[in-house]
Amino acid sequence: MTKRCALVTGGNRGIGLAIAQGLVGQEMDVVIGARDADAGTTAAKQIGARSIILDVSDPDSIERACDQLGPVDVLVNNAGVLGSGAVLDDPAEFSMSIAVMVAGPYLLMHHLVPGMRDRGYGRVVNLSSGWGAFSDGLEGPASYGVTKAALNALTVAAARTLPDHVKVNAMCPGWVRTRMGGAGATRSPKEGADTAIWLASLGADGPTGGFFRDRKPIDW
Repeated sequence: MTKRCALVTGGNRGIGLAIAQGLVGQEMDVVIGARDADAGTTAAKQIGARSIILDVSDPDSIERACDQLGPVDVLVNNAGVLGSGAVLDDPAEFSMSIAVMVAGPYLLMHHLVPGMRDRGYGRVVNLSSGWGAFSDGLEGPASYGVTKAALNALTVAAARTLPDHVKVNAMCPGWVRTRMGGAGATRSPKEGADTAIWLASLGADGPTGGFFRDRKPIDW
């Protein structure tokens, strides 16, 4: 049986690498998407995956990567940027946040989801945050919460337009010890990755269009 192909953006470190490793353990053919070719190659070799150059802020890079990859069954939109300051401080930072955490995932879905639909199987996991939930007050630095809220909206809208065999969900990993989360965070990358791995390997009766933490639904 042919292995399902999974693409994990920003998969060369942190939560992304833990997700990629978990999907290798699920017997998937995992591809790490990374801006830095050497970092991607090194990380992929560590876990038995492949790597591809992918800058999710660059539409041309996204199109090239999708052309090179061929059919992808599982897409994990993990790449992210945090930023600093207040949301109205820096238009360039706002634009980069939108590019990385909204436009990039949108374009990857635009290129890859039609194939999932046609082949009768697909899983999309969008790495969001409680900071992107209106229920939690859209917290976080700069435009992080705004862009994660937009990613949540994209999740709902996409799931509504797709057949049930293509499942699109968002998840919050919690506060994770990564370069972004910092050394004082309460969760390991493996713990933060667990719900994403679960959503990426859902069975036919699994949910779609939801927002999850610790494998349980949470409020938008």
